[in-house]
Amino acid sequence: MATKSSIAKQKKRERLVQLKWDKRQKLKAIVFDLNSSEEKRLLAQHSLNKLPRNSSPVRLRNRCQLTGRARGFLRKFKLSRLCFREMANMGLIPGVTKSSW
Repeated sequence: MATKSSIAKQKKRERLVQLKWDKRQKLKAIVFDLNSSEEKRLLAQHSLNKLPRNSSPVRLRNRCQLTGRARGFLRKFKLSRLCFREMANMGLIPGVTKSSW
């Protein structure tokens, strides 16, 4: 089980990313547009740097929906490997069966 503070930080980052997503995309479009003036591009880059660090999607971390565990995360199920194994063995995940050959 992850600490409550790390889960809270993650939720705060997710909220901030959603809030600043449109502004960040507009500024990035200006920065990468080679047809715009150099002044405009530098100004956009400066204002992009002024945005909060946690509003960047790169700072997000995949976490298990049940426990908050960050490592051993399965994207398709949004669970850690431990929770996935328990739930699959109990038959709680539809379409997942234990393999045998």
